Amino acid sequence: MTDKLVTHSLDGLVYTITLSRPAKRNAISDRLLDALEKAWDARPAEARVVILAGAGEHFCAGLDLSEHQHREPSGVMLHSQGWHRVFGKIHQTGIPVVAVLHGAVIGGGLELATSTHVRVAEANTMYQLPEGRHGIYVGGGASVRVARIIGPGRMAEMMLTGRIYSAEEGQQLGLSHYLVGKGEGLAKAQELAKRIAENAPLANYAMVTTIQRISNMSSDDGLYVESLMAAVAQTSPEVVARIGQFLDRKGKGPQT
Repeated sequence: MTDKLVTHSLDGLVYTITLSRPAKRNAISDRLLDALEKAWDARPAEARVVILAGAGEHFCAGLDLSEHQHREPSGVMLHSQGWHRVFGKIHQTGIPVVAVLHGAVIGGGLELATSTHVRVAEANTMYQLPEGRHGIYVGGGASVRVARIIGPGRMAEMMLTGRIYSAEEGQQLGLSHYLVGKGEGLAKAQELAKRIAENAPLANYAMVTTIQRISNMSSDDGLYVESLMAAVAQTSPEVVARIGQFLDRKGKGPQT
């Protein structure tokens, strides 16, 4: 299915959302953000994994500065919270999301990328947080998600200097999990998505929601929540059947 700014389609258990504003390097306008949210909300019930990609030469160049206008502080805050809401859906709904990164992953594009759970970067990917150089501050969740991945000090340095990280440097920092050649990202993401879709849905839900929440808890609270989720996930009928299959395979080598 297609609309003006976003395309989305289902292939088996994998739902693909593609930002489709290549002439603007997929910069996020208010209309694109709205289209992204609608595409996310429209995912079919049978979808177990989502792939997020960008059409053209770039994943996403961040905020569309041509739409940047003077707002009262309350308006800026509400605008930022709109980004938080949409990116939060991607990050916290419980559906694993695999991102295909290439070209510019800048500002809000990096904030969008880090709201996903598995990130595949092509060799031409570049990462930047140029907000400080523009005299503005991040507003799409970088203070939480980017800082958690690379550390607050390194994030501050990226904003202060406008430093650009290459695909290789980004992988070393944890901004991506897989590094592939130019044009190979979507195929790798599809391979990973199909593999993830084979997992028990409740286990996937636990992995993409619980780990992140536990990281915000005290050690004692985190361990308690871990035991609760283990009790829920490991006693579902599907998992009981999977464990039985595993035991039947014992001695036959690792399952891939």
